[in-house]
Amino acid sequence: MSFTLHGIAVSSGIAIGHAHLVSHTSLEVAHYNLPKQFIAEEVARFNTALKATRDEFISLRGNRPLHAAAEFDAFLELHQMILDDPLLSVAPVEMIERERCNAEWALKVQTETLVAQFDLFEDAYLRERQTDVTQVAERLLKRLTGQPGHQPPPARHDVETILVAHDLSPADLIQFKPQQYAAFLTDLGGATSHTAIVARSLNTPCVVGLHHARELIREDDLLILDGEQGVLIVNPDKTVLAEYKLRQSEWELERKKLKRLRTARANTLDGTVIELHANIEKPEDIVEVKENGATGVGLFRSEFLFLNRDELPGEEEQFEAYRAAAKGMDGQPVTIRTFDLGADKQIKGVERVASNPALGLRAIRLCLAEPQLFRTQLRALLRATHYGNIKILVPMLSGAAEINQTLQFIDATKQSLDAEGIPYDREVRIGGMIEIPAAALALNAFTKKLDFLSIGTNDLIQYTLAIDRTDEEVAHLYDPLHPAVLHLLSHVIGTANKLGVPVSVCGEMAGELIYTRLLLGFGLRQFSMSSAQVPTVKQRVLTTSLPDIAALTQKILRADDPMRIRELLDKLNRL
Repeated sequence: MSFTLHGIAVSSGIAIGHAHLVSHTSLEVAHYNLPKQFIAEEVARFNTALKATRDEFISLRGNRPLHAAAEFDAFLELHQMILDDPLLSVAPVEMIERERCNAEWALKVQTETLVAQFDLFEDAYLRERQTDVTQVAERLLKRLTGQPGHQPPPARHDVETILVAHDLSPADLIQFKPQQYAAFLTDLGGATSHTAIVARSLNTPCVVGLHHARELIREDDLLILDGEQGVLIVNPDKTVLAEYKLRQSEWELERKKLKRLRTARANTLDGTVIELHANIEKPEDIVEVKENGATGVGLFRSEFLFLNRDELPGEEEQFEAYRAAAKGMDGQPVTIRTFDLGADKQIKGVERVASNPALGLRAIRLCLAEPQLFRTQLRALLRATHYGNIKILVPMLSGAAEINQTLQFIDATKQSLDAEGIPYDREVRIGGMIEIPAAALALNAFTKKLDFLSIGTNDLIQYTLAIDRTDEEVAHLYDPLHPAVLHLLSHVIGTANKLGVPVSVCGEMAGELIYTRLLLGFGLRQFSMSSAQVPTVKQRVLTTSLPDIAALTQKILRADDPMRIRELLDKLNRL
């Protein structure tokens, strides 16, 4: 029987192959009481399983694939940290001793307690980390039940095979990659899950969030997985199979063509130079930036240096990270954003509770409220400017008062470095993010006092439309093509260009191909996106003539009907 399932597309590509199923260990376990004389033995059994799981992670880190992305070490380190969390490593032992229960039940109860803590986060990325907790707990449970690790059947060499699982962890993907599976699909997971991120880094087609695929698919079923559209077709008929084989060939040919564009300049057909930069979270990402042909780093999210740790990074640690990124780019620009923390991205020592954290003390507001934390980062940033082409970007500015306070902090930090004789770039450029409607509508203060602007479309859209994009009840209303959003974007880009102030877009819109020509028509000349998106956006730039798109862009800007806007956008992308 043929049927189709829809999930979340997280890693592009088309795979055609036969299903290989992975067994799933559920946290649904039995609960029974033990005689007092067996408690010590049960504790020892738990601790043995804990040590074996810890050793397994250490072994995986030591035997990861030679060309594995830098993310692997970070993910494995996170899973080790979760394993060592007292709620998983200590509390189950205490529960076994207190309630005389079996180790599996104690692990289940404590895992649910830890997962519940992640439900309190509003940020989608942080909320999805509960998946990592469950993955670690299931790995430990397998040890307790004598079933260490997933054991997939070996991939067949005579046909392409697609791995079907209820869920997969980054560690599983490392183990399964040598089997040369054509694609991965899972019932669980989201766009920001670690499984999704690792699949993208492996360039392996992957669809997650399919809900019941593991139950519905049988071993050796023929599957078509479309990692671009998030579609899974089970046992397709001959016509559909032939169509997707053609699409697969076209996709592979397109990938080969895109690789040739790595060193090409991103110029439009009429000769206009467009800068394509990349967004990164850590210095190790520079390798991927270069491999994909980006000409700079448009957004270094420095807050990732602060997350998932007990102690805040000091000046020296931050300085080394910023300097490494600058030196790695060999003189090309590296724009480092001061930490965008607060609200749901809490760090130890400065936690706060707010009734509406998205509108609370976050980003530059938190920096100004925690001056010592801010000064430490500014010292590290300014010191690093001596070693490369670094620009400093300040998030969530709303007006002149915050700009003035920020510049005063920077001036004071420069004076302290001067007093110590520490070199830095005295002409370092300072920019501001436009992600609040108030900032977009009061640009004078920004263009007079700052050297450049960067539009954060994710928050700008969210705040303009009063929509929490992580809330499933209203996420469908999040619309980058809403007329109000388009007018704000056009206004900011046009005003900045008129005044000669460099402006870029670093939000998700910059990397989404359907918006490339629209943004070019608005006058945007610098984009910053995920490294992997650079080649496809570059190809769209190379096939675009600015004079040819001018009229349609203005029509889109004048339209107020959503359907009409999408029709015009489709026409724009067919030019």
